[in-house]
Amino acid sequence: MPRGRYSLHDPHDHTPLGEEHFHCATGPSGWRYVSQLTAPAGDHAGSVDLTLDDLGRPIRLQLHAASWQVRGAALDGVTWVRTDPTGEHATEGNAAAHAFTGASPAFYVALARLLRPAPGEGAKRIRLVGFTPPALAPRTFDQAWALVARTPHSTDNGVLMVDEYQVSDLETGEQHSVHLAGDVVLAAPGVELEELESPPSSFE
Repeated sequence: MPRGRYSLHDPHDHTPLGEEHFHCATGPSGWRYVSQLTAPAGDHAGSVDLTLDDLGRPIRLQLHAASWQVRGAALDGVTWVRTDPTGEHATEGNAAAHAFTGASPAFYVALARLLRPAPGEGAKRIRLVGFTPPALAPRTFDQAWALVARTPHSTDNGVLMVDEYQVSDLETGEQHSVHLAGDVVLAAPGVELEELESPPSSFE
């Protein structure tokens, strides 16, 4: 069960945004990722709890940030409830999308698991609902994912396969690379893996 720490920063000006302390695990029914977020000063800043089924679909999502809360799942597309900091107002939402995304590195793993592009296959398009802290307001947009390289790396625990994905925002045309090893993000815009206590889990 991988456990570790990501540092988060603004991908444009590299302003530190804090850290995400995580653990995740594969199981017979899918994959679960749980994390706690801290601000640059060390204060608690939120949490992520994401569970996927064995096909990579989000069967449960819980996000907290700045007292805002989102609960969601893949249901008639994707469905969610967003609650304000006072807890008095909850807004339900639904979109004809395939999955959720957001600031957490968990979503890179989740989308790679859902799409599973093969090397040389070309890009796969996906419609997403994204929630960005601190307000976690929903935004629907399209991305395309392509697996551009799969490279073996020797480690103390054997050979580790690292996948490089090219991710394209189909609205802006912006592209970036994401490097994954199993269920751990090695590098992505705004994300750096700082600590990893155990090797990544591999998906069958």
